[in-house]
Amino acid sequence: MKLAFTTLGCPNWDLERVINNAVENDYDGVDFRGLLGELDIYKLPEFSSNIKETVRRFKEASLEVPCFSSSVKLVTHSQEEYETFVEELRQYAWLCKEFNTSYIRVFGGAIGELKREKAMEIAEKNARQYLAIAEEANVKLLLETHDDWTDSRYVKELVHRISSDQFQVLWDVHHPYRTIGEEPESTWETLGERIKYTHWKDSYVKKETKRGYQLCLLGEGDIPLQEILSLLKKNGYDGYCTLEWEKKWCPELEEPEIAFKQYSKYMKNILR
Repeated sequence: MKLAFTTLGCPNWDLERVINNAVENDYDGVDFRGLLGELDIYKLPEFSSNIKETVRRFKEASLEVPCFSSSVKLVTHSQEEYETFVEELRQYAWLCKEFNTSYIRVFGGAIGELKREKAMEIAEKNARQYLAIAEEANVKLLLETHDDWTDSRYVKELVHRISSDQFQVLWDVHHPYRTIGEEPESTWETLGERIKYTHWKDSYVKKETKRGYQLCLLGEGDIPLQEILSLLKKNGYDGYCTLEWEKKWCPELEEPEIAFKQYSKYMKNILR
């Protein structure tokens, strides 16, 4: 398995610091979710006019960009929202070609007042439109176990409706277990054949907080991380284990230089 971190964890770092830290802590890749405060990285020179230089720097550092974590949602509530996501997806598909990146993360999106079946229909329709862009770039869309799509049964239903090798699953190993009490074995049994990428985080219950839990350094919470890793190894998963340190949304968390170093050491230890 390979290790990466998402830049959600270092929202104020520039590209040089991102690369240097990844190399220093023996990571294999960097998953981009913003840079220097800008979530839409394709608006930055590093990922537009100076793209060739950025690609060169990653190659020289022997780092991959395994995934671009987009903000694209499958359930949309207006035509304007849908068109915004289509343009975002086009931009990330172009970046995938430049970096030889295999995956773009997408969200199922909040359902709101929609009934589940109606939300499923909207998600299916939009996913098929998005896939036309993804297939042209030979990239896979990964639906993350997130928001109103943490229940693996809903994810499985949508994936089966789409029935495309270009539409797979990103297992955020934290969300199903923490938010709905879904056991890892159940998640794998339901989605395992479709899981191509994983996000990692840890937490413990803290009912007085808005989320009902507190994120923490790996191993300091009660998510069964070692059990999950053993499950992945047993079933032949050899993809990325990517730290999603939510520093951008939770500024009280430890600084990225602490979290990234700790994650690398923790994962390499339990992988042994």
